[in-house]
Amino acid sequence: MPRKPRYDSSDLEVLTGLDPVRRRPGMYTETQSPDHLAQEVIDNSVDEALAGFAHRLAVTLHADGSLTVADDGRGMPVDRHPELGRSGVEVILTVLHAGSKFGESVYGFSGGLHGVGVSVVNALSRRLEVWVRRGGGEFHMAFADGEPVSPLVRTGPVPRGETGTRIRFWVNERYFENPHLSVDRLIPLLRAKAVLLPGLAVTLVEEASGRSERWYYEAGLTTYLAEALAGHALLPETPFVGHFRSERAEAAFALAWESGGSGPGAVTESFVNLIPTPQGGTHLVGLKSGLLAALREFCEYRGLMPRDIKLAAEDVTQGLNYVLSLKLRDVEFSGQLKEKLNSREAVSFVSGVVKDGFSLWLHQSPALGEPIARGAVGHAIARQRRDSQVARKKPTAALALPGKLADCAGESLEETELFLVEGDSAGGSARQARDRAFQAILPLRGKILNTWETGSGEVLDSAEIRDLATALGVQPGTPDLTGLRYGRICILADADSDGAHIATLLCALFVRHFPEIIRQGRLYVAMPPLYRIDVGPTVYYALDEEEKSGILDRLQAEGRREKVQVTRFKGLGEMNPEQLRETTLAPETRRLVRLSWDAVRETEEILDRLLSRRRAADRRLWLENEGRFAVPL
Repeated sequence: MPRKPRYDSSDLEVLTGLDPVRRRPGMYTETQSPDHLAQEVIDNSVDEALAGFAHRLAVTLHADGSLTVADDGRGMPVDRHPELGRSGVEVILTVLHAGSKFGESVYGFSGGLHGVGVSVVNALSRRLEVWVRRGGGEFHMAFADGEPVSPLVRTGPVPRGETGTRIRFWVNERYFENPHLSVDRLIPLLRAKAVLLPGLAVTLVEEASGRSERWYYEAGLTTYLAEALAGHALLPETPFVGHFRSERAEAAFALAWESGGSGPGAVTESFVNLIPTPQGGTHLVGLKSGLLAALREFCEYRGLMPRDIKLAAEDVTQGLNYVLSLKLRDVEFSGQLKEKLNSREAVSFVSGVVKDGFSLWLHQSPALGEPIARGAVGHAIARQRRDSQVARKKPTAALALPGKLADCAGESLEETELFLVEGDSAGGSARQARDRAFQAILPLRGKILNTWETGSGEVLDSAEIRDLATALGVQPGTPDLTGLRYGRICILADADSDGAHIATLLCALFVRHFPEIIRQGRLYVAMPPLYRIDVGPTVYYALDEEEKSGILDRLQAEGRREKVQVTRFKGLGEMNPEQLRETTLAPETRRLVRLSWDAVRETEEILDRLLSRRRAADRRLWLENEGRFAVPL
């Protein structure tokens, strides 16, 4: 099609109502099947149960392929919205980003965060009907292809005090590769809701087969995990269970290791506000971090750790079965499918309560804890034996290493790591804080050259980059890593805006001129803390404001009463070597983020917008539109 020679405001198309969903359904739900639509409606009912207003959830898969979800919650609002002049039912089902779950006044914990879930169901259904019981009456409204076809009308009285919402929808086949709802996917979803919310009665009826199921758990996680692992040899035999709550967060978990198990366990399930998170996220990071910290402490105290062996998260999670349920206010997922949690505060909250709860159990039950610890140590020994078989590339006589490089003594490529440290002052502290056996330090002076639009041959004109390439043993622009001298390359900059700028320039250097290092998963960014929190004799470190809130929530959940003192670091130079070692360099307590090549196209677009000289106008427009969302560091 020939393009128009002119481009003006008349060419701008504004999508209104539910048109965006129908035009690009893949942005709002999975289009392989409509199972996620069922989950959205179910989650709305579960949010009523989470808030304490619903005790029954009934799901019916009808013979004609439609689905009904009913609850005994408060019922959707039937009065008119004061600004839109439409009933609450119509607003909820036809207006994107409309709902009562953005704040905390109506719902505390909830899964409905964006106000688009059930309206997406309506948009992608050829028909949807809703019945609301509220205020002594039952109300009904119908929709076709997302548009009202009958107004909200009162159809009759109901017994006083009887409330609830019932939704039935017929999927529009045109939007899905397979338009049929799967009962096999509904069963684990509904069972999990009952497990994670003791006291909620959940039923499922499949009309075509006559099959019916009912789930109701008083004991919750313990019963569920034990039933799922019946017949397995477990450590401990009865799953370990923990439950902690603060004003803003609540974590419950059950876990058990399979005796002699390797690889992931048979049950590895995580949830946020009762929504399954199959891709994990920050709450799962916190669980693994807490277990690792507790087992390291226990092994050292009981003398179970051989010399020169260090536990890693992968050693602890071999054969681990777990169910983790986190409830969090103001939760942030990675997308509308809600398959991965992004909320930073979840890491510190979950890690802290898991570490403290599991550590206490280990020390109180050493006979049960020692077999778990010995299994993790065995995995660590096997892993270290595998890693030591790959030797680190040694410098040749012709290779003069940079004078400011503090090299390491280790010869295993997979164990050694190079830290690229912002500034000579922080570099000096890092030299004292490092483990010389496997950690090398290369301080960088100020901001390096912006190499985004510079050829690989020209970047070596910069002395800083020339020293970096020499230390790595790899020349810019080459895919050959046979000369690579370190298994991990870690960018270490201040946790402020200047540090973020330096880290961005270094990331751009590797994306543009050392991409093979990223493809092999060898580039990391260290995450130094911004806050230190002192509570009596105990010290905590927080990466950012959200994590600080998570730690304070954890202290509240544990009932700590000591005075809390919060200190903000201005940069790495303010940390003494012991603090730098504990927070950023020691593998037992540090946090590293590995850069992945999976999202390289998106990454290159962002870096190009930030660093390209020819895109100054795009940068200015981006700052004008997005600058208000910046969080001061």
